[in-house]
Amino acid sequence: MPAIHLSAEKFDDVINSGKPVLLDFWATWCRPCMMMGPVVDAIADEYKDKAIVAKVDVDSAQEIAAKLGIMNIPNFKVFKDGKEVANIIGAVPQKMLTDALDKAL
Repeated sequence: MPAIHLSAEKFDDVINSGKPVLLDFWATWCRPCMMMGPVVDAIADEYKDKAIVAKVDVDSAQEIAAKLGIMNIPNFKVFKDGKEVANIIGAVPQKMLTDALDKAL
C-alpha cells in the first residue's frame, strides 16, 4: 500500500486524525526524494493500521511547505495529536524514520 498523496485541502484533516502522521516532503526533480519513495511506501505498508504515511509534493502544495518552513527536501516530519514531534532532513535509513514514527505511537 503506497503512501497517500496529501493536498492542501486535506492537510488539517490528516494532521488532526488522531493517528501519528509521517509526512514526506518531496519533488519530482529531486533525486534523493525519488530514492526515498520506495522506503516511504514500505513504511506506509508496514504502519497501515497504526499511522498515516503521506507524501507532499512541494511544487503542487507550496502553501503547506511554506507553512511548515520546508527549506530542503527530502524532509520528513512526524506529527502526533496535530503537533510536530520530529523533523528529519535528507535521504536517511528507513530505521531512522520508523524510530521517529514509533516514538509517536
